[in-house]
Amino acid sequence: MDATTRVAVYESSSPQEIQLMKSKLEDAGIKCDVENSYLSFLSTPTATNTFIKVDINDEKRAFDIIDEYLKSNQN
Repeated sequence: MDATTRVAVYESSSPQEIQLMKSKLEDAGIKCDVENSYLSFLSTPTATNTFIKVDINDEKRAFDIIDEYLKSNQN
């Protein structure tokens, strides 16, 4: 059985931001999973953050794409 290690490369509470970043990664050929995480401390009881996870082998490339996007959209 092949076990793959998935790592979180992006986190946000904004569904629009998550979808945009997921699309950018998928356009680059990186398979993504989206996972919600219930925040039980330092937040309201209903707050959740969403994570984008990729295969560990795609981690560096995913971070490069995310960094490039964030740098190009700084004000």
